Amino acid sequence: MNKAVPLALIAVTLTQASCGWLGIRDRSHDYLLAEEMAPTVVPEGLDSSALGEIYPIPAVANDTVALDQLDVPRPDPAAFTTFEQSVKIQSYEGRRWILVNLLPGEIWPRLRSTLVRNGIPAELADGERGVIESVWVKFNDDEESSHRFRFSVAPGIALDSTEVSVLHQSVARGAEEGAEWPQSSDIASREQALVQMIAGELANTANYSSVSLLAQTIGGKGRVELVLPEVADPYIVVQLNFDRSWASLSYSAQRGGFTIVDQNRAGGVLLVDYAESDNAEPGFWQRWFGGDDEVVSSDYQVLLKAIGGNVEVRIVALDGSSLPRKEAERLLTILRSNMS
Repeated sequence: MNKAVPLALIAVTLTQASCGWLGIRDRSHDYLLAEEMAPTVVPEGLDSSALGEIYPIPAVANDTVALDQLDVPRPDPAAFTTFEQSVKIQSYEGRRWILVNLLPGEIWPRLRSTLVRNGIPAELADGERGVIESVWVKFNDDEESSHRFRFSVAPGIALDSTEVSVLHQSVARGAEEGAEWPQSSDIASREQALVQMIAGELANTANYSSVSLLAQTIGGKGRVELVLPEVADPYIVVQLNFDRSWASLSYSAQRGGFTIVDQNRAGGVLLVDYAESDNAEPGFWQRWFGGDDEVVSSDYQVLLKAIGGNVEVRIVALDGSSLPRKEAERLLTILRSNMS
């Protein structure tokens, strides 16, 4: 054991010593002393294909833009659901749903947990379609009917959001077999009670760390998409009917700097004004001597057109002419970010 200690010290010393200690020159930094050499010239008549640059430098196109020509766009306004958890009950034309500013993959496990805790057993749970169907249940205040519920999870219109809806069905006891789901709830009060219960549970849930990998594909990419063609004007595609699309665009056209001046629902036209100003507090001299913030305003038309089962949304100048591409893209992005 005593002899092993010196041998170990020698091994450590040799490991940490440079190669020069053994008589071998360290060449690891020789590249710093390298000088540029003229390329090899091959005499005429001989093949030079075997020679070439070891590290060829490709030609670089000079696409730089002068600073006075560079147009840096202002940052887009954030949607209302960007920075805080939000759970809201929304309704339109007799329908109601829960809007949560989280992705379906995060809402799906929470919804299932909520139903289990409240004693609502599921007969079907399809994570790919985002559908949960309960078993037939009986209520104490209704001895003649059986009831069941369908819970649907789908991507919301708002950015990175989810919509949860409830459908109620009621049939006479003994007629449960083969019953088909209705288009709308049989008893609106039953649907409303469950919607309020689920919304309250989701709002009180602080930890949304659980994510369902299966439910991440619910609804595909989303029901609203900004399309940027190479040779045509940009536009928004909304995978909803015209009535719901009109309501959502009308809501968005009153936010983010937009103001509705006039509207023609039958023609699918919203006449809007867009104002952009600096929200910073005025300085001392400006407050003392007056002076307003610089405001840039323009009038636009927001056009909605139903094509197939979708609605296409475009923004044009007041006279109907196309806008510069960057301007149209930016205004459509603001409209899309505030849709709900």
